[in-house]
Amino acid sequence: RAILEGLPYPQTLLQAAIRRIRAEHEVTHIRAALIKACLNRSPRIIRCLEQKEEIKVSLDINNTNIGYRLGRLFAALEKIQQEASPGINATIRDKFYGAASGTPVTVFGNLMRLKNHHLSKLANPGRRVYFEKLLGGVIAGVDDFPAHLKLEDQGRFAIGYYHQMQDFFTKKS
Repeated sequence: RAILEGLPYPQTLLQAAIRRIRAEHEVTHIRAALIKACLNRSPRIIRCLEQKEEIKVSLDINNTNIGYRLGRLFAALEKIQQEASPGINATIRDKFYGAASGTPVTVFGNLMRLKNHHLSKLANPGRRVYFEKLLGGVIAGVDDFPAHLKLEDQGRFAIGYYHQMQDFFTKKS
């Protein structure tokens, strides 16, 4: 009905997508597209002033939304862990995704401490510098880790995570 009549997607659709991601610890292309559609369509129709810009198709380093930034940060921390410990059975995504996207203050302090350990294990000093610069750029827009993220910001967390992970696999020129 929402598609045929041009109405906003139901809030339960966004909730279901986020719940599925938390349960399976995986942000797939389809789920990211669904969340992005829900988040982009509502302001267009309701003319909400809270969100001035739409979520882009790919990584948006200028997006200042706290959920998006924390999603990017979480993806970077996971990538650091994967490179420091190749073949690891359970990544931080498997253990902390749900808490990081819902209650960031409970998780990110510990993850930032673990980051130092993982960075020290990287053999290539150039990769260490790359990740430090990346983390510095992402965290520059984060004043403090919030106690809770609203549902829309949890959706933006998933999109930020997905965009950052896709950017890691994009060939740079």
